[in-house]
Amino acid sequence: MSIHDDKLTSPPTDSWGLEPLMDVAELAAYLGIPISTVYDWRVHGKGPTAYRFGKHLKFAISDVRAWIAQQREPSPSEPRRTDRR
Repeated sequence: MSIHDDKLTSPPTDSWGLEPLMDVAELAAYLGIPISTVYDWRVHGKGPTAYRFGKHLKFAISDVRAWIAQQREPSPSEPRRTDRR
């Protein structure tokens, strides 16, 4: 299997062709942070995009991956971005 296989570059899907979703506890566990931090990020618009189903929040794996990539700090040789909040 190569790193260019579709299975590694596109999110896996279920039998209906839908991408899996994570709940708040799963996201917090994956990131190794308290659940309350995920909710704080939501209040301040800092976390990954979520879907709301009633009182439940769900996060698409692809949205989490994209958000994680945006959190990467530049290497020392890269110029620092000044537009970060």
